[in-house]
Amino acid sequence: TLIAIGEVTKQIIRGSPYFFPIKPMDYVRFLVISLGTGSSKPEEKYEADEAAKWGVLGWLTNDGSTPLVNVFTQASADMVDFHLSVVFKALKSEEWYLRIQDDTLTGAVSSVDIATKENLQDLVKVGEGLLRKPVSRVNMETGKVEPAGQETNEEALIRFAKMLSMEKRIRDARSPSGAAKTN
Repeated sequence: TLIAIGEVTKQIIRGSPYFFPIKPMDYVRFLVISLGTGSSKPEEKYEADEAAKWGVLGWLTNDGSTPLVNVFTQASADMVDFHLSVVFKALKSEEWYLRIQDDTLTGAVSSVDIATKENLQDLVKVGEGLLRKPVSRVNMETGKVEPAGQETNEEALIRFAKMLSMEKRIRDARSPSGAAKTN
């Protein structure tokens, strides 16, 4: 997500014709949807007193998992979400950043390498359930992800789709090549 925002920002700075003039720090013009792949329940990970006793091999593999990789991956995703949440909130644009992630997965659905028909069907059910959940955001005081109101993820995605559709119409109307395509 940060890389995507960085790439768009570079195009804006370079004066790309695909981006109409955007003022610096105008994050209302950025519409960001960040879809996570899901993760296991945090409390089911590792105990600090147990991990303190691990050697190098314990951090590389432990009970069929890879603690070091898991910690780095989760920390990276959490840091990006926290950073973007802070930036969008500070710039009064938090409604334009949507992170959809389920961090309560257990069993087979929490694994990225179980591609059975049954597990894929279970993942679809997880996704459908996630659509019905309220939009969540990082609480700046606690760092925890909490519901941010009454809007569901599905409603937020519909709102984003309408904004994208309207933006496309505006760009097509302003662009000589876009106008030709619509005739």
